[in-house]
Amino acid sequence: MIILGIDPGLRTTGFGVIEKHGAKLRYIASGTIKTGLEGALPPRLKVILDGVSEVVATYGPTCAAIEKVFVNVNPQSTLLLGQARGAAITALVGADLDVAEYTAVQVKQAVVGTGKAAKAQVQDMVARLLKLPGLPGSDAADALGVAICHAHSHDALALIGAAAPGVQGLRMKRSRLV
Repeated sequence: MIILGIDPGLRTTGFGVIEKHGAKLRYIASGTIKTGLEGALPPRLKVILDGVSEVVATYGPTCAAIEKVFVNVNPQSTLLLGQARGAAITALVGADLDVAEYTAVQVKQAVVGTGKAAKAQVQDMVARLLKLPGLPGSDAADALGVAICHAHSHDALALIGAAAPGVQGLRMKRSRLV
């Protein structure tokens, strides 16, 4: 399974691609999609849409995961982040990918073991888990963390479904047990 993780942002959207084979995780690629600091909102959203679409076309993921928006102190910032996230999700579902969503706390717990981990701890653990030669940038590390979180969560949900043989009709849909 090839997993694409997305850390949405209006200025910089991080992406990370990993492969999960059994219990092993393998790094494929990571990077950022930069929209710049200036300019009107619609063209910047198009940069995110096109950038995520290009990543999908290049690496051919089988599923995707994205970080959920947190409510910021500044409502305007929260709305802008939500729009950037929407552009990324549109690119993912436009490519017929199932998209799972995880909070920052869930990602930190999956990668570091605590939901209160600092960005530097996430970077370090992502590098260790994927056996990278150096630390990825913070946005790319967050995106790789989202992908790692999905790799672990996907297995857990599948085990829950398998452990309930008496319950008819349980199955995985969009990385959720339904």
